[in-house]
Amino acid sequence: MQNNFILQLKRKKLQQPKFIPMSKNEMNKLGWNTIDVLLITGDAFVDHPSFGIAVIARVLIAAGYKVGIIAQPNWHDSSSLNEFGQPNLACAISSGNMESMLNIYTAARRLRKKDSFSPGGAVKQRPTNSLTVYANLARSAFSNVPIIIGGLEASMRRITHYDYWKDKLMPSILVNTKADLLIYGMAEKALINAIDSISKKQDFTGEKGTAVILGAKKSEEIKEKIIENYQILPSHENILSQHGSLLESHVLAEKEMNPYSSKGTAQKYSNRFIIIEPPPIPLTTAEIDAVYDLPYSGLPHPKYNKTIPAYEMIKDSVTAVRGCPGGCSFCGLGLHQGKLTSFRSKESIIREIIKLSGKKDFHGTISDIGGPTANSYANSYIDIEKCHNCKRPSCLYPKICNNYFIDEKEFLKLLELVSNIPKIKHVFISSGLRLDLALQQKKLMKTIIKNHVSGHMKVAPEHLDDDVLKLMRKCSSENFYNFLKFFKSETNTTGKKQYIIPYFISNFPGSSNKSMDKVNSFLNETQWSLQQVQDFIPLPMTIASAMYYDNMDCSSRTIKVNKGLKERRYQLNLLKKDRNRH
Repeated sequence: MQNNFILQLKRKKLQQPKFIPMSKNEMNKLGWNTIDVLLITGDAFVDHPSFGIAVIARVLIAAGYKVGIIAQPNWHDSSSLNEFGQPNLACAISSGNMESMLNIYTAARRLRKKDSFSPGGAVKQRPTNSLTVYANLARSAFSNVPIIIGGLEASMRRITHYDYWKDKLMPSILVNTKADLLIYGMAEKALINAIDSISKKQDFTGEKGTAVILGAKKSEEIKEKIIENYQILPSHENILSQHGSLLESHVLAEKEMNPYSSKGTAQKYSNRFIIIEPPPIPLTTAEIDAVYDLPYSGLPHPKYNKTIPAYEMIKDSVTAVRGCPGGCSFCGLGLHQGKLTSFRSKESIIREIIKLSGKKDFHGTISDIGGPTANSYANSYIDIEKCHNCKRPSCLYPKICNNYFIDEKEFLKLLELVSNIPKIKHVFISSGLRLDLALQQKKLMKTIIKNHVSGHMKVAPEHLDDDVLKLMRKCSSENFYNFLKFFKSETNTTGKKQYIIPYFISNFPGSSNKSMDKVNSFLNETQWSLQQVQDFIPLPMTIASAMYYDNMDCSSRTIKVNKGLKERRYQLNLLKKDRNRH
């Protein structure tokens, strides 16, 4: 049986343009009089597969739809969306690669001095709560065009959630955007199917990985069907009034993240329901290859005359894997990309690197081959049928699942093949490495330490108090100490000067000052000054954000939570302390 998604990407009704149009003049040069889908993003537009809007644009064009992109529009004026005229089918909106509030504000709720996704790093190029602002702007500009929202901000705000920057509970983003459809997770399949349905004037709801808000009348008509077929979350009103309901809601939603057996979820808002369909099935290797083999230019749009910092950081990197098996309580990856990983074939990765090596500004160094967890590449499942009914949020915590197969041979083969490509001088792994996996991939780690470290290796122990690590759903601190010894031993064997770059989080829910003193003692003993410091930020919809808000863990045990800047300063200052460089 032929794969329908791959066939959708091979319709070839349109030729892929060198640069996706961002103006009417560019559209007309392609021989297009109108566009089918207007894509709106809060980031500057970079035609690279590390940028979600570029993937969506290329996928839609491959499926036969004309698209135009408006990046960082003037949100004070709806006419800023009229560059291409009214789109024939839909507006599809993303706030960008990051949650917009995180992009604008620090953990101390202060304005950031730099926006890495804007030309020149300029700030004030996007509004706060960008997705809501852009959706309402689009509704004002095009009253009869379906509004579709997606990306990380849509994913992480699809149910009632805590907004750290506003310090209040917020409803599903569907309420304030009034969007016709929300797509969460990796959106390629769902968006093509939605646009296909819109083009045929058919119902475009009900697809995996989507959510809608029903009117009061419709909610009442199908109330019994909703109760029977969906996991009912605590209502918005219940969460506002009852302590602990936010955490209960997030735990229930997380349990319905299995794309094969989830019921989907529903949440009531007064007399209306938000209906969230089960997550999308992860792309197969053939499907993800088809997406990454599309002809991205790999460049920012030529309209920009200033560098885009986020692009400069990833321009020589290659994505190899999607999803993360870790399920950390503070991370949105499991709620967005899912815990079941997809990985590209070695052949697809090599094709991209050969193309990259032909660029004028390429100097022979691949800065990264990875993804959310680089050393999960090619890891698989012994019996995938067992995974289809699994409710665990993590394949690795509290211990590595017996059904999870840790591979190292395929990544080793990939690194060898890439290293032998002409013009490639260095291949580095700069994505984060999962320590519990790394300790069972000794051959792979030896090779990486010997040949693929640019001087610094990133690891994320996050904390050194095991009680806090349990709240994070992270492996024991013993794994960090063991890996550190292994790294030092192997580095000494190579004769190189290489260093570990550890990430620690201050003020995590349940982390008392006494807990943080364990991290401080280690840093003092090793005379280690940290390059990067992360104070805890409760990201919407994560379990940790609900723990922060409700002051309790998942067993309903009261935990210490530092909330004000005065309370948070002690732990943050411990990480910032200037020590002799390790």
